[in-house]
Amino acid sequence: MSAGTLTPSGITISKRQLVLVFAGLMLGMFLAALDQTIVSTALPTIVGDLGGLNHLSWVVTSYMLASTVSTPLYGKLGDLYGRKKLFQAAIVIFMVGSILSGLSQNMGELIGFRALQGLGAGGLMVGAQAIIGDVVPPAERGRYMGIIGSVFAVSSVIGPLLGGLFTQQLSWRWVFYINLPVGAVALFVVGLALHTPKVVVQHKIDYLGAAVLSLAATSLILMLTWGGTQYAWGSSVIIGLGALTAVTTAAFVYIERTAAEPVLPMRLFRDSIFRVSSAASAIVGFAMFGAMTFLPLFLQTVHLVSPTLSGLELLPIMVFVLTMSIWSGRRIAKKGRYRPYPIAGTIILTIGFFGLAQYGITLTAPYWHTAIFMAMVGGGLGLTMQVLVLSVQNSVDYRDLGVATSAATFFRSIGGSLGVAVFGEIFASRFAAALPAELRNSPQLAGGGGMHLTPAQLKQMKHVAPVQFDQLMHALNHALHIVFMASVPFAAVCIVLALLLREVPLRRTTGRGPAMDAAESQAMQEAPETAATPA
Repeated sequence: MSAGTLTPSGITISKRQLVLVFAGLMLGMFLAALDQTIVSTALPTIVGDLGGLNHLSWVVTSYMLASTVSTPLYGKLGDLYGRKKLFQAAIVIFMVGSILSGLSQNMGELIGFRALQGLGAGGLMVGAQAIIGDVVPPAERGRYMGIIGSVFAVSSVIGPLLGGLFTQQLSWRWVFYINLPVGAVALFVVGLALHTPKVVVQHKIDYLGAAVLSLAATSLILMLTWGGTQYAWGSSVIIGLGALTAVTTAAFVYIERTAAEPVLPMRLFRDSIFRVSSAASAIVGFAMFGAMTFLPLFLQTVHLVSPTLSGLELLPIMVFVLTMSIWSGRRIAKKGRYRPYPIAGTIILTIGFFGLAQYGITLTAPYWHTAIFMAMVGGGLGLTMQVLVLSVQNSVDYRDLGVATSAATFFRSIGGSLGVAVFGEIFASRFAAALPAELRNSPQLAGGGGMHLTPAQLKQMKHVAPVQFDQLMHALNHALHIVFMASVPFAAVCIVLALLLREVPLRRTTGRGPAMDAAESQAMQEAPETAATPA
C-alpha cells in the first residue's frame, strides 16, 4: 500500500498512518491479553492484603467471563456504528476498571471491578482485529495478523514476570495502574491516526440475543468451574446450571433465526470455512489455555523457581509464537495461500504437547528438554491462531466482518475458559488421588485440590521433611503429566479440522464498496469447487 493512497474500502491512509494505527491497535490488544496473566503471580499477596481466599479464583474468572461474553456484541455494534469510537470506548472502560481495581479495599470490590475491566477487554480484542480488516485487504493482512498474534505470546510470558516484579518491588496495585499510561497512549494514537468513513446503517440491535448468549456462556463456565470443587457434579446447582445452559443455547439459536439484526447471524454457519475455523479456534483455545496454565505451576513447584524466573523460563513459547506468527504472515501475504500453515501448526502443536507430557514435565528432565517442547508448542500456535481469524475474515461479506471476527475470538475465549475449568478439575482430582492420606488431609494442601505452598515454603519442606516433599513432588508430576497428555487428543482433533479447511483466494480489496469487482466475486464463488486441493 503506497503512501497517501485510497484504499479499496474508501479510506485514505498513508503508510505512516497505517503504522501508527497498527501500533495503537497492538497496544490495546496487549492491554487486554496482559491482564489475563499479570494478576496470577500477585494473587497470593492480594489475598494476604484483602482476605477472601475462598473467592480467589473469581479474580481471574470474572475478567475472562466478562471479556468472553461481551465480544459478540462489540462485533455487531462495530458493524453498525463504526469501530473507531467503539474501540476508544473499550479503552476508556478498561482504564476505568483498572483504576478501580487498583483502589479496591476488599475482594468483592476487586472481583466486580475486574469484571468491568473484562467488559473493556472484549472490545479491545475484537476491535483491533476488525479495524485491521477495515484498512488492510486479506491478501496483505497476513503479515499484520501475524504480528497481532504475537501479542498474545508476549503477554502470556511477560504477564507473570511483570506481576511478580510489581508485587515484589512496588505494590500489587501497580499490576492494574500500569494499564493507565499504556491505555492513554493507545487512545491518543488511534484518535490521531485512524480516520474511518462514517457508518450509516439502519439498525435494530439484538440486545435480547446478546443477553441470552451471555447467560448461556456464563452458566456453562460456572458449571465447569464449580463442578467437582465447590459443588458435587450431581448436586442440584450443577444440574441446574447444565439445564440452564441447554435451554439458553436453544433459545439463542431461535432468537438469532428471527432477529432483524442478529448478534451472531446463523447464516455464517452455512459457510464451511466459518464452521471449521470456529471449531478449530475453540479447540486450540481449549488445549492452549487449559494446558499452558499449568506450565508456571510446574516450573515454580517442581523446579522450585521464583514467579519472576518462571516467567523468564517461558521465553521459548513467546519467541516461537512471535517468530512463526510473523513468518507465516509474511509468507501468506507473499504467496496468497493460508491453508498449509494451520495444518503444519496443529501437527507441531500436537507433537509439542505430547513431548511435554512424556519428556518435558518430569521430575528428572533438565530444563532444556522442557524448553524444546515449549518452543514446539509456541511454533504450532504461531502458525495456527491468527490464520484461522484471517480465513474467516476473508470468507465473509464486509457487512459481517465485525461479527465474524468477534465470533472467532468468542469461540477461542470460550474454549480457553472451558479448558481452564476442565484441566483444572483433572489436575485437582489426579493430584488428590496421588497423594498419601496423611498429606492429602493436611491443612497446607487443602484436601489435595488447593495447594497453598509457595516455592520458598517448598524449598524449606525439602530440607525439613524430605520424605513428604518427595511424595508431594511425585503427586504433582503425576497430575501434570495427565493434564498434558489430556491435551494431546484435543490438539490432534485440530489437525483433522485444519485438513478440512478450504483454501479460498485471498481478496485484494477489503470487500467494502464497489472495489470488490466482478472478477473477485466470481473467484470467491468458484472457490468451493477448486479450493479443497491438498496443501
